Amino acid sequence: MTRPPLPPPDSPFGVQQAELQSAQQIAERCAAIMWQEDHAARGLGVELMEIAPGMARLRMTVRADMVNGHGSCHGGFIFTLADATFAYACNTDNHRAVASGADISFLAPAHTGDVLTSVGHVRSQGGRNGVYDVEVSNQEGRTIALFRGRSTRVKGHFFAGTPNTDTGTPS
Repeated sequence: MTRPPLPPPDSPFGVQQAELQSAQQIAERCAAIMWQEDHAARGLGVELMEIAPGMARLRMTVRADMVNGHGSCHGGFIFTLADATFAYACNTDNHRAVASGADISFLAPAHTGDVLTSVGHVRSQGGRNGVYDVEVSNQEGRTIALFRGRSTRVKGHFFAGTPNTDTGTPS
């Protein structure tokens, strides 16, 4: 199922900025603002499929120019997809956050034409630091890679006019 692209930041989902109250609306607005400047993800053909507080789902089709000398998708492209998913997941509550570290385990190869879906979730978010887990799988549901990202909140917000929110640690 293909989700339509998220609306641009200058049309906040049919509501006035002051009305943005729900965590879902805040997450969608943050993602729309980030997407406008995410030339790397868009250049790789990444699609933003779903966004929710502390969660993101992105998709990328492996192209021939992403394949290495072993005939499989270069790990750097898989890492980039997982890292982009992490970035969207950790920037859903109107606090700007950047990666402070990340690691990945490659579990299976991906090949030309494979459709990779990457799903990221918050594991812990407190104060300035967060931990997010991302799973990358192919169109058959096979896990290709597991990624763990560590985030640090930096100064600034995506937009003004929302209460201070926090995705918190899931129970």
